[in-house]
Amino acid sequence: MNNLQNKKILLGITGGIAAYKSAVLARLLIKQGVDLRVVMTPAAQEFIQPLTFQTLTGHQVYIDAFAKQDQTAMDHIELARWAELILIAPASANTIAKLNHGEADNLLLTICLASLSAIAIAPAMNEKMYHKDATQANLQQLLNRQFLIWGPAQGEQACGDEGYGRMLEASELQQHAELFFQPGVLQGKKVLITAGPTQESIDPVRYISNHSSGKMGYSLANAATQAGAKVTLISGPVSIPRPQTETFISVTSAQQMFDAVHEQIGSQDIFIATAAVADYRINNIAQHKIKKNDANMNLELVKNPDILQSVSALTNRPFCLGFAAETENLEQNGMNKLQLKNLDMIAVNQVGGELSAFNADSNAITLLTVTGKQQLARTSKTEIAKQLIELLADEYNENKTQ
Repeated sequence: MNNLQNKKILLGITGGIAAYKSAVLARLLIKQGVDLRVVMTPAAQEFIQPLTFQTLTGHQVYIDAFAKQDQTAMDHIELARWAELILIAPASANTIAKLNHGEADNLLLTICLASLSAIAIAPAMNEKMYHKDATQANLQQLLNRQFLIWGPAQGEQACGDEGYGRMLEASELQQHAELFFQPGVLQGKKVLITAGPTQESIDPVRYISNHSSGKMGYSLANAATQAGAKVTLISGPVSIPRPQTETFISVTSAQQMFDAVHEQIGSQDIFIATAAVADYRINNIAQHKIKKNDANMNLELVKNPDILQSVSALTNRPFCLGFAAETENLEQNGMNKLQLKNLDMIAVNQVGGELSAFNADSNAITLLTVTGKQQLARTSKTEIAKQLIELLADEYNENKTQ
């Protein structure tokens, strides 16, 4: 089924080298049957000509809020009412800042301010600009106001820098648009996800942790949100962009994550435990930095509470998907944890060695239930997350009907 057929999408183009991708995006959307209109900012016209989009779409390209030709003086109101989705790609740091502050000094911004439609932005900028506190604060404020943030991607940039800030490829933005119009397999469900590592302090300077990057959990948070779920993400310390979720809670230690989970779990339908939680913590955390005196140091460790097992033991527990990071005997160890912790599903991935899931952009999963298993071949964590959410939704709905 084509979710984009006859959908009314307004494509906004701002100033940036990534504007060339917008021509490809326009072509892809039109091939899917989208009724597409294009609005360009003055800066966008420095990178690509309006004639390009007029040729691709067969429609006038809107560039001036006060243009008199073809009776377009009120286009900002008409287009604001017409669009089912406003997609700004690329969205420059300047435009993001202006959107956050409600400015309307060009036609695109005026339309956004006058519209009740969903607005999705595809950030595109230098990685240093993207990571600036001001940009991150602007994005977070837009998220809080229900804007959709699609991207950015990581990689080499036109300026020669490398990092987060690249606009997603046209095909990826098309997929986001398709998902936006697709009834989600988890529509309206409340999903709680834990992600990333925990850090267990030794003293004010040192801590015990692990190699988890949080990428798998963050990908699942994005995929669940795209599937229509209301996602609460509880994250340990990571260095990757925060995904778009209804609620985000930052924690450091296993105990903090345990407490945060149990504060939220009562209202949740589904619990996905991807966090690599430390099994042990220091019994007595030193109040001051431990000096290097002896050849050896002895640390007394005590066991942390098992978050997943504590949730699965609740009387009215949510559907539980656990993760198991294993170096050997993946299927056997995964099945043991599934049964021991009374889970509905468990996703087992390999850590250690060249195929380690830790700190990697790809993953391979053995997904186990009491009645069977399914292998998810190695691919990007973004794609793995989509597959997992689809399979989880099937299992969840089947359990509800029993």
